[in-house]
Amino acid sequence: MNIGSNPTFEYFSSVMLSLKSHILLYALPFIFCMNANPDPPVMENGWGNAENKIVQMYPNPATTVINFTFQGKSTQQHILQIYSFIGKKMYETRVQETKITVQLDENYYRGIYVYQLRDIAGRLIESGKFQVIK
Repeated sequence: MNIGSNPTFEYFSSVMLSLKSHILLYALPFIFCMNANPDPPVMENGWGNAENKIVQMYPNPATTVINFTFQGKSTQQHILQIYSFIGKKMYETRVQETKITVQLDENYYRGIYVYQLRDIAGRLIESGKFQVIK
């Protein structure tokens, strides 16, 4: 029996090919944008120690807005970025105030989001995650 002429096999093969392309379409951007900078993270905040964090965010989980407050060293030289769980950049701004409020519009779906605080050279200073529930 020739497997290539079997309609069930042909259907199964097309479904698997479609599934592989969807996995690559959604997973690769996340893999490549997580840390495009080859330098290791600086993590000037003591590796996640809550009292040394530069960024505080609230509310978590969030529904319509998420607030970021910045403490410690001068934040004028920092960039705040927000990524969806699949690696899509949702927001980026230079930190110029001690508080930033991000509106969670219709582009923010229910799920986990990652924020990154980077210096002007692109080195990772701090990162964290928050949840959106709508």
